Amino acid sequence: MKRFYREVQIGEEDGGTHVLLDGRPVRTPAKNLLVLPSRALGEAIAAEWREQTETINPASMGLTRLANSALDNVSRNRAATIDEIARFTATDLVCYRVAEPDELVVRQNNAWQPLVDWVATTFEAELAVTDSLLPVTQSGSCLSALRGAIEIFDDFPLTGLHAATAASGSVVIGLALGHGRIDGEAAWEYSLIDESYQIERWGEDYDATVQRAALKRDIGWAAEFLALSRDAPQSFT
Repeated sequence: MKRFYREVQIGEEDGGTHVLLDGRPVRTPAKNLLVLPSRALGEAIAAEWREQTETINPASMGLTRLANSALDNVSRNRAATIDEIARFTATDLVCYRVAEPDELVVRQNNAWQPLVDWVATTFEAELAVTDSLLPVTQSGSCLSALRGAIEIFDDFPLTGLHAATAASGSVVIGLALGHGRIDGEAAWEYSLIDESYQIERWGEDYDATVQRAALKRDIGWAAEFLALSRDAPQSFT
């Protein structure tokens, strides 16, 4: 799409922040007004629109896309979004460890176990961890506790949590990011511990490099979106 506007501004109206293109408020793909929960998020999204050149590239506008999703999808399908996030609990990345080699065992435990312990202390969710190839069954009380931890997020932070969880393959990493326990860089590194270890040993091919860069970008956007839109859940550190 060709860029059709000159100026990008921020407006405050009806208890929310709007991004204005030549004075007109931006709308979502579903034609909803793009009303944002914080001025900081509005400024960041406005910056994405300013950075567009002659052609608008939606793929470069991660915060805008997440905001659109919050308004067009998550707000209308909140229960389904919570279900999608909660499903990751049954196969959470941080619960599946290796038995060898020792160096990778140490890396996984050093990165993941503090988060598992944090979830247990903060949400009373005792996750079972395994180094077996067989799937581990989490208790009903643990699954219920983690679902409750997801449900406290308002629609905009919930959108960021969904993006972070899907990208990392871990509800635990997503929650830690959402509550400010870790930052986006750490979330990316923790989600790729196994891959990083293999790269150190055998090298990295082009496809892997592209995938890692895309994952870093996506988790970075999710982290920024959470930080700028979060208003209800705060850090529990």
